Amino acid sequence: MRFIAILGASVCTLTAQWCPMAAMSRAADFPEIGELPSVKELPDPLVMLDGTRVTTPEQWSDRRKPELKALFQHYMYGEMPAAPKIAATVRQTDRDGLGGKATIKQVTIAFGPPECPTINLLLFVPGHRDKGSAPPVVLGLNFGGNHTVLDDPRIALANGWLPTGPGVEQNRATEAARGKDAGRWQVEHVIERGFALATFYYGDVAPDHPGLKDGVFPFFRKAGQAEPGPTDWGAIAAWAWGLQRAVDYLITDGDVDPKRIVVFGHSRNGKAALLAGAFDERIAVVIPHQAGCGGSAPSRQHNPKAESVTKINDSFPHWFDAEFKKFGGHEDKLPFDQNCLVALCAPRPVLFTCGEQDQWANPPGQLEVLKSASAVYKLFDRAGISADSAAEDPTRWGFGKRIGATLAYYIRNSSHTVDRTYWDVFLDFAEAAFRAKP
Repeated sequence: MRFIAILGASVCTLTAQWCPMAAMSRAADFPEIGELPSVKELPDPLVMLDGTRVTTPEQWSDRRKPELKALFQHYMYGEMPAAPKIAATVRQTDRDGLGGKATIKQVTIAFGPPECPTINLLLFVPGHRDKGSAPPVVLGLNFGGNHTVLDDPRIALANGWLPTGPGVEQNRATEAARGKDAGRWQVEHVIERGFALATFYYGDVAPDHPGLKDGVFPFFRKAGQAEPGPTDWGAIAAWAWGLQRAVDYLITDGDVDPKRIVVFGHSRNGKAALLAGAFDERIAVVIPHQAGCGGSAPSRQHNPKAESVTKINDSFPHWFDAEFKKFGGHEDKLPFDQNCLVALCAPRPVLFTCGEQDQWANPPGQLEVLKSASAVYKLFDRAGISADSAAEDPTRWGFGKRIGATLAYYIRNSSHTVDRTYWDVFLDFAEAAFRAKP
């Protein structure tokens, strides 16, 4: 086994409590919901909370970007801990994966006290590539455990709590679940396209059930706090933070290119992928797929078929912080919207992928988010999506055709799913982004 100790980006020493530098009290800094102005349409990402307009990249980076990160953490996702020190152990390496096409690594990423949960990262690396070259890597969370993405008995079963479903007994993984999500992951096809693929079970970090009392939550609370508080991070933030810990490892693994990391996620994991990309500039390309409300779709939604802030908080009370629940029915009071989260990724490439049958994820609203975020990309001389792109009529450019370059949008007549066709869209976009001049 190979053991790697990696120092996190924070200057804080890891403890079981919050880093004071990362968790400054923001309650006194931001208004209560009743004091916030009503803004019916998507807020201008270039206008600060005090009304100052941002006109230069320097103003954006030095003032608006930190403000937006603080706003999102206070009013929506909760305050994320600082990056801890991680210790990565390569538990197993198999060089004959996929009939010799790939090397399969299984890596344990530890952080926090010994009793804190660990991330079990599964990494597939193309076996045949030019000598001295490292491939780009797509990093994403899986829903059922690493054993579900490929039917290979050497891949360890998930060892934590799993939601009820096929191949799960008493909330524990069984052999019957091996490879059950292989069609959604297309591992062999991704490898044949020249990409590495890294994934881990999202429940490694935070089991997807209410309470916030297991997973990493008990080990990363504010000093002196025994129970979750109103602006403590929710599960979406925890999953995003977990993706960043995987990035901590990937940038040290010589088998992948640390400058070409793509973060991908489907549905709720797409929400986490977008948040991770917005808050971590080591991620080169961001692809939230059908991420919907709380992710790639606006809170100020005008699609009667789409999920609302009220509905998502009622159905999944553990995903966001307590402050966000106050905005159900009062979305116009939010001092940001998801266009601002995309803007935090600027000038890096972002692709939204949608399905016409998946109106719950609000495909028209997702396009509006990208159009509004384009103003920030223009600040960095990057092309966005023009304001006259018709959200209501994708047949204007044709289903199955990607529009945009650095900011891009794709929709086809599909349901809420992932398949090989979508994977080719993801990989084509990443390839184009890596070919583009800085």
